Amino acid sequence: MPGGRGESRGKPFATPAAALQTHAMEPVTLTTERLVLRPFEPCDAPAVHAACQDPGIPRWTSVPSPYGVGDAERFVGTVVPESWRDDTAYHFAVVSRADGSLVGATGLVRLDRLHTPERQAELGYWTAREHRGRGCAVEAAGAVLRWAFRELGVERLEWHAEAGNEGSRAVARRLGFRMEGTLRAQLVRGGTRRDVWIGSLLPSDLPEDREEPAPAGSAGIRRPDATPYLPFPG
Repeated sequence: MPGGRGESRGKPFATPAAALQTHAMEPVTLTTERLVLRPFEPCDAPAVHAACQDPGIPRWTSVPSPYGVGDAERFVGTVVPESWRDDTAYHFAVVSRADGSLVGATGLVRLDRLHTPERQAELGYWTAREHRGRGCAVEAAGAVLRWAFRELGVERLEWHAEAGNEGSRAVARRLGFRMEGTLRAQLVRGGTRRDVWIGSLLPSDLPEDREEPAPAGSAGIRRPDATPYLPFPG
């Protein structure tokens, strides 16, 4: 998404061994009570450009500043489809079911460990300024993380944010992430090393709830068996 650290159907896992291979993911659509999460489309470029004029988005995410119309067009027209195809990131536009306006973005990024025995991914999100304070980030990101656990076989989901990003941390905590600490000098932004907060979420951290209908495009997905977890007794 145009911003990683900030504020759902695909190819099958035929066997656990298949999880070690790269599978081109077919873009999917997720629906919540108020929102539709779908892959970005070229027509979203003006709304993405407008949202990213908010100084808070480039301040806390990887969105460049200044952020021009060409940046938005490249993101929705090239970066998003290539990232789905190459299994490098699954970006979703978050749009209002009521009026179709762009609410923000969410998705899974840094997927280099998704198709390995580690089965990990990172959750990212941002919300347009006019839609903040309504719980949209929690609603949208919650749909993505359930999709990741149920359909993709993710066994550890990470959240990263530059230290000081209290808004993003509040969302992560509402989603159930456990704060694990600070990665010192892990991020370089503007020529300066910054600390990064890290949190994690496991499938077992979520309350049991009813199975929701599979998202469009998920036919044929079968999760590999979960890897046994032996927590440190300390």
